[in-house]
Amino acid sequence: MPAALTETPAYRLWRPAPAQSAVVFASPHSGRDYPAALRARTALSPESLRSSEDAYVDRLLETAPGAGAALIAARLPRAWVDLNRAPDELDPALIEDLGRRAGSGPRVAAGLGVIPRVVSGSRAIYSGKIALADAEARLAEAWRPYHDALGALLEDTRARFGRAILLDMHSMPSEAIEPGPRGAPEIVLGDRYGASARAATVAAIEEVFTGLGLRVARNAPFAGAYIAARYGRPAEGIEVVQVEISRALYLDEATVRPGLRFGPFAALMARAVASLAAIGAEGGRLAAE
Repeated sequence: MPAALTETPAYRLWRPAPAQSAVVFASPHSGRDYPAALRARTALSPESLRSSEDAYVDRLLETAPGAGAALIAARLPRAWVDLNRAPDELDPALIEDLGRRAGSGPRVAAGLGVIPRVVSGSRAIYSGKIALADAEARLAEAWRPYHDALGALLEDTRARFGRAILLDMHSMPSEAIEPGPRGAPEIVLGDRYGASARAATVAAIEEVFTGLGLRVARNAPFAGAYIAARYGRPAEGIEVVQVEISRALYLDEATVRPGLRFGPFAALMARAVASLAAIGAEGGRLAAE
């Protein structure tokens, strides 16, 4: 199916023409266009800098437009600006002269605000602070364009289909996953404990992944963050489910490169994407409910 591509410095957006599904796929953390200013200021190795990146999740979703669903993917990396944080989650330990604009909360305290201070393993990105003007420029050049585009896409989808289902796609380091009675989950679905999506929608998504032989958990250890909280309004026809994929399924986590299983898993994800898009197709099971 043909798709129109919109490309900006902040994101790439593919929209099938015409759209066939109320499902929208998004990958806010797979951006790998590392600005020269970031590479010049950090003492981290490229592999360490990329450790918080949801590496290649956008490639796992590239069949979405062909399945009739829109796809938006960030281009700039999470280490530069975190699109799954609120714009006021500003870290006073990193950004100079915040004054009353200083953010708070456990994520900011951990260095994981909208402008991250650390990557995975609490490794500091910078040796000192950055200017407030720098932080504001990142929000203006990356955060706002992405969210403007995502918000408009969801509104357009709801107007077209009467509803929109955002699948906010991420990856999780294998070390962050606690084994359960059936082994460690390979997919974690986060709906903020029912606040951001209808139970029937989450059940249908879970059925897709379990039908492909993957172990699925809900809301633990990831229940959904800013994007699910901001956009998930099931009563108003917009649902959000955060989907976390174990990196062990497809990635060499040490080198942040596609692993030996990348090809087979990408083929499996193509099947998943087609089935997920079908959930939101006109005349689909959920549409009939």
